[in-house]
Parts: sequence; C-alpha cells; structure tokens
Amino acid sequence: MQVKPVPDGNHSEIYMWLLERCMQSRQDLRLHPERGLKTEAYRRGRARVDAVLVPKGSLKGHGEWSEADGVLMVEITSHDSDTNRGDRVEKPDGYAAAGIPVYLLIDRDDCSVVVFNQPRDGRYRHEEKLPFGATVRLPEPVGFALDSEPLKEFVG
Repeated sequence: MQVKPVPDGNHSEIYMWLLERCMQSRQDLRLHPERGLKTEAYRRGRARVDAVLVPKGSLKGHGEWSEADGVLMVEITSHDSDTNRGDRVEKPDGYAAAGIPVYLLIDRDDCSVVVFNQPRDGRYRHEEKLPFGATVRLPEPVGFALDSEPLKEFVG
C-alpha cells in the first residue's frame, strides 16, 4: 500500500484562492476539498480528488464516495512521483469517462492551468493550456473566468 504525502502549504493556498474565486463567481456552487469520487474507469473505480465543484447541497447524505453526476473536477499538482501519470495522464481519461464536463488542472510544475472539456467516448475532446497569469475561461456548465496571475506566488 502506497501512502500519498499530505499536500504542502502552497497546495492549500491554491485551493483557498480557488475557493474564493468560485464563491465570488457562482454562489449556487460549492467547492469541497478532498472528496472521494466514483470513477469506474479510473483506479478501480475510486479517486480521491483535490476538490469537487458541485451545486450547493448536492453532497448532502453522501458517504465517503460520491457519484460523478454534476461534478466539476479540480486537481492541483503535488510534488510526488505519481503526479505526471495521475494528474496529467490517467485522471483526464477517468474523469471524461465518468462524464465530468470540465476538468481543471492547476499544474504547479509547469506553471500552467489546463482546462479539459467536451467529454465523449471516455476522452476530453478539447484541451486548453494557459500559463499562470492568463485569464482562464471555464466553459459551461461552470461559466466564469479566472485571473490566474495570483498563482505565480505559489510556485516552488
């Protein structure tokens, strides 16, 4: 059994930055940290994700593992050996197969924000990669923009 390291302080600060942006832009949604998600095509059907953006109240009554219906996924890369394979390769396919409409990857190693969307047949059909500092437009059903300039202070 492999134990995943606890996220560092910059990882937590990025999560809080994103939480604030989501609350300002979409009061009808909630960003929940460290959720268990049922993703049948990824890692034996279970993924522990950095955060899920869901309609307010939609996790009520859920146990440790939630269905992927209505979820926007967020991942913030950590400095561990599993980051490349997990966050950049396996997770996009697993989340697309689960029907998650938007996968937002905040990649600290590459200083970029990657937006995957248009899931079909187990893959995202559209991917946009922008450097920290760019305005990142999150497509519907999320439908707001992020100024990623503040992410520059959390690299390292």
